[in-house]
Amino acid sequence: MDKQINIGKIVATFGTQGEVILTHALGKKIELKSVTALFIEITKGNPIPYFVTGSKAKSTEEVFVALEGINSKEAAHRLIGKQAWLGEDDFRKLAGKQSAIALLGYSIVDNGVVIGVVEEVIEQPHQVLLTIQYKGNEAYIPLHEATLKSINHTKKEVHVTLPDGLLEIYE
Repeated sequence: MDKQINIGKIVATFGTQGEVILTHALGKKIELKSVTALFIEITKGNPIPYFVTGSKAKSTEEVFVALEGINSKEAAHRLIGKQAWLGEDDFRKLAGKQSAIALLGYSIVDNGVVIGVVEEVIEQPHQVLLTIQYKGNEAYIPLHEATLKSINHTKKEVHVTLPDGLLEIYE
């Protein structure tokens, strides 16, 4: 089974047949019709697959989803607030190239040296933080106009120029 990537969470029910509204960070209007399963974290750290039986884009951040076995508003209500995950292959097919979450798995290159691989993307109002493992420690790499040089989607690389001393605090 491929790795699962968190894309958002269930925020509401819709209608009386058990549909839910999923907010996501995929960066574009999507439908999950081509997705076999949406993984929902019913208990912490244990995403369970739910088969997608229908889907309709609502906006660039929300999508209506019908799931097999969720046939009532009451059953759907139990999913509100739960985190949603996609398998890595499905994630790569659906994520917008311009969305920050699409950088998961990319290498961070600082002045020609690979310093780590993006494990998490944290979007904030004025910048994006990329989480990597650096010398055995979790490090946060700020991504904004002062640090970002370029993104090479073909090589899956993010080229940055980091402020002097930033990486030393993680050693």
